[in-house]
Amino acid sequence: MEKKKNIRSLTKGDLKKAFTEMGEKSFRATQVYEWLWQKNAANFDEMTNLSVKLREQLKETFFIDHITLDEQQVSSDRTIKCAFNVGVGKVVEGVLIPTKTRMTACISSQVGCSLACKFCATGKLKLLKNLSAGEIVDQVVHLKNLSENKYNQNLSNIVYMGMGEPLLNYKNMLESIDKITSEEGLGMSPKRITVSTAGIAKMIKKLGDDEVKFNLALSLHAANDKKRNKIMAINETNNLEVLAESLRYFYGKTGTRVTYEYIIFRDFNDELEDAQELAEFCKIVPCKVNIIEYNPIDDGEFQQADAKKVDRFAAYLENKNIIVNVRRSRGKDIDAACGQLANKNEVVTERMLK
Repeated sequence: MEKKKNIRSLTKGDLKKAFTEMGEKSFRATQVYEWLWQKNAANFDEMTNLSVKLREQLKETFFIDHITLDEQQVSSDRTIKCAFNVGVGKVVEGVLIPTKTRMTACISSQVGCSLACKFCATGKLKLLKNLSAGEIVDQVVHLKNLSENKYNQNLSNIVYMGMGEPLLNYKNMLESIDKITSEEGLGMSPKRITVSTAGIAKMIKKLGDDEVKFNLALSLHAANDKKRNKIMAINETNNLEVLAESLRYFYGKTGTRVTYEYIIFRDFNDELEDAQELAEFCKIVPCKVNIIEYNPIDDGEFQQADAKKVDRFAAYLENKNIIVNVRRSRGKDIDAACGQLANKNEVVTERMLK
């Protein structure tokens, strides 16, 4: 018996061809496409403008790779962390981050991660799978609905900063953004989307070749190779010189300002000398810097920097006419803050380590 196919892996053209082969009018493909990407249907029975017979035919041939909510936690600061089931024993986390000016969905692109950055809880989990475009979009839809229903606010921003390295799931990441931004999908502006990478130079160049319209963030965290090597193994094959070349290429192709994410650690990268090195790196392309408060994980290797040092660090960069934002952590009490995903949620962690 032929294996069922994931219907969300088909293009609109593929769907039209499939419906024609089934003896159906091609406009049925448009209806189904709308159910899949605009209405986020979880099953074929929801597609009520199709006949029962056609729905049964679809069930026999296809499946929908729809994720389900496993667990939800609400922080004292209103941040909401969701654990999503993406298959037997596989769970990813997404976070809704409310602030005074925006509602941001932080979503995952992989189950686990292969890069093993030392300061990140997700990096301690092995990579189990790449998420499909549909599984990525499902996270956005769920968090969007939470934003509207719980807080009566529209989702304003999406960041690919959850579990996994988006550029190592390039095709599905790009396809998910296409569905999120398309008028046939969720219709959000690509300028409201930021994809964060640990720094894979050849894929940053590919983003440039593809002339993407969304924003790029680089998880930098140190502007010299010795320190960056210590906390991010990826730097050994994608050092700062190689990254600088790829960023120039990306900016030349897209004209999009790059964001540098800089988690600041106590007595590691919080001195004015570190700020000087970062300011020098900022000359490569037009950029802004997000200084991120560190959220300690269980191993205790790194600690949060002193607030006065953080302020002095930021002031130094501002005096160099660099745009700087200091990001205070949100959702720490439910392990939803930056670097904490899949840290202490015993159900999630236990499943992922099996």
